[in-house]
Amino acid sequence: MIRKTLIVTGALAFLAASLPFDSVHAAERKESYKLLDLFGDVFERVRQEYVDPVNDEELIEAALNGMLTSLDPHSGYLNPKNSRDMDINTKGEFGGLGIEVTMENGWVKVVSPIDDTPAFRAGIQPGDFITHIDGEPVQGLTLSDAVDHMRGPPNTDIKLTVRRSHVEPFDVKLTRAVIKIQTVRSHLEGTIGYVRITQFAQTTDTDLKRNIAQLKKDAGAKQPVGYVIDLRNNPGGLLDQAIAVSGDFIEKGEIVSTRSRRPEDTQRYFAHAGDLTDGAPLVVLINDGSASASEIVAGALQDHHRAVIMGTRSFGKGSVQTLIPLPGHGSMRLTTARYFTPSGRSIQAVGIEPDIKVLQSKVQPISLPDNERRSESKLRGSLPNPDGKGKADGAKGRDDQAASVAPAEPGDASTESGKAAGAAALAAIKLGDPAQDYQMARALDLLRGVSLYRSSSAAN
Repeated sequence: MIRKTLIVTGALAFLAASLPFDSVHAAERKESYKLLDLFGDVFERVRQEYVDPVNDEELIEAALNGMLTSLDPHSGYLNPKNSRDMDINTKGEFGGLGIEVTMENGWVKVVSPIDDTPAFRAGIQPGDFITHIDGEPVQGLTLSDAVDHMRGPPNTDIKLTVRRSHVEPFDVKLTRAVIKIQTVRSHLEGTIGYVRITQFAQTTDTDLKRNIAQLKKDAGAKQPVGYVIDLRNNPGGLLDQAIAVSGDFIEKGEIVSTRSRRPEDTQRYFAHAGDLTDGAPLVVLINDGSASASEIVAGALQDHHRAVIMGTRSFGKGSVQTLIPLPGHGSMRLTTARYFTPSGRSIQAVGIEPDIKVLQSKVQPISLPDNERRSESKLRGSLPNPDGKGKADGAKGRDDQAASVAPAEPGDASTESGKAAGAAALAAIKLGDPAQDYQMARALDLLRGVSLYRSSSAAN
């Protein structure tokens, strides 16, 4: 039992070093020592009696990870390899599938695929559950283990079994790639700038500034009349980048506050002077794949009435994780605070509600035969057009004006096959393309309307 004694003694020494003598009652310390002794007993029994030989380091890592993941889905232990992978992620380049995941009820749940990655091109969607990796069930794995299984050398294949709402489980074969994340992309839609932010990595704020400067340059003398900021399927990232991006659109005021266990540790973050868009109207698009840092940006712009938030309710991750190095042993990711929007609201587990709710829909024109169209020109005795345009011209009509356009959910939601067809249709949508992306089209319509109103007011 020498090994057990060393383990328990080391644990007790750590406990004694980490807690001030006066902060814990003697009875509580005694109970903690008993529980640590229990841990030593279980550890030794597993080492001696488990059916197969076990590795001490793996047992300890599993115990640490079990302790942290039992607190919440976002805390966990990262061994040296996983800790290095975390550093790579925040720098914006890594090898794998390009998918942000969390753990829910023992299953790996997709928060969001990253644009232009193997997972995105394969049609993986937010809310999908990954139940098997290369035929092996994920239940029993930690989140870190599952992520480690999904990563691997570029150009190697992997098979994921996916469960999706209202669809039979299916397999998806993907080829791993080097994921170089371009966190910001943009283009002009006429006189409106479109900016998509896919996640918040170390370069996001710099990339945003460069993209908006390019949009202004492309627009020439007539600057963009508004901007669509697309945060859909953005799983989050670095807190400091979310603060910087929010500050790029807000002249002054609080952006976010973080509140920890101790009130004195509360921190408030404020905007710096300068709006990259010079006060142009903004529409921010969100959905249930917008999480964490995305929600900080959306919440700040919403509370400051700087943007209209459009889309569907966001994911609802209102907690802050701190990466704490453990010298020689990787690091631990620990939830250390909750964040609050400028108005003091927490979005934990409830998300950001859009100002204008717009479901991703399929637009279908409803056409009528010419003889059924209603028109002034068809009324008996109607006055002729003074410009010489006859009734025949008016009776013809134009499809783009006479047709009624109604948004409809893809597929027939009343049947399982309809739901499957709807899910497939949504997966095929190219975000940012108004011809396919109904939410984007609505955002553009809103900004065009605001632009016309402002132009009319200025003229008067």
